[in-house]
Amino acid sequence: MKEIILIGGGGHCRSVIDVIEQEGQFKIVGIVDKALLFGTDVLGYPVFGNDLDIEKLAKQYSYALVTIGQIKSSEQRVKLFDLAKKSGFILPSIVSPRSYISKHAYIGSGVVIMHDVLINANASIGDNSIINSKALIEHDSIVGEHCHISTNTTINGSVIIEPECFIGSGSVVRESITIKKNSFIKAGSLIK
Repeated sequence: MKEIILIGGGGHCRSVIDVIEQEGQFKIVGIVDKALLFGTDVLGYPVFGNDLDIEKLAKQYSYALVTIGQIKSSEQRVKLFDLAKKSGFILPSIVSPRSYISKHAYIGSGVVIMHDVLINANASIGDNSIINSKALIEHDSIVGEHCHISTNTTINGSVIIEPECFIGSGSVVRESITIKKNSFIKAGSLIK
């Protein structure tokens, strides 16, 4: 089993751990978080470094994944993704075995696809994005880099979501529209 480190140890990390354990392709060796959390653990996995250790850890481990969440801003996820990549880490995509992804869809690097997601034919998911539990990404839609598509969200066909967007839980996005870069869509929205 390939070893992986997780960057960020909060609530989103706990959800990602569950997906990694179910997927069964990676062994989590530890978590990078704030220095004051050294010696603690997240669901049994040790916090063993902080952001300043990422370059050093890249000499010891090949795989890393950004596991901090994203709501109001993607800035921290982008910064950590870029740092991990620059340090030489491979950032794999993690896909829940309880999700369905069309063989005709594209998934970038460092993407997390949570439980019960459906990604249809010719959809594209950009690097470092979160597709959260029960989201639906319909055919021909493009989700840009560093986006968070929240729980139970529906992205209908031929939608373009530009980079660094947040789409809140339970939102529905009408087909064939574009959501501009850095947009924040609150939970339960109907975008038409």
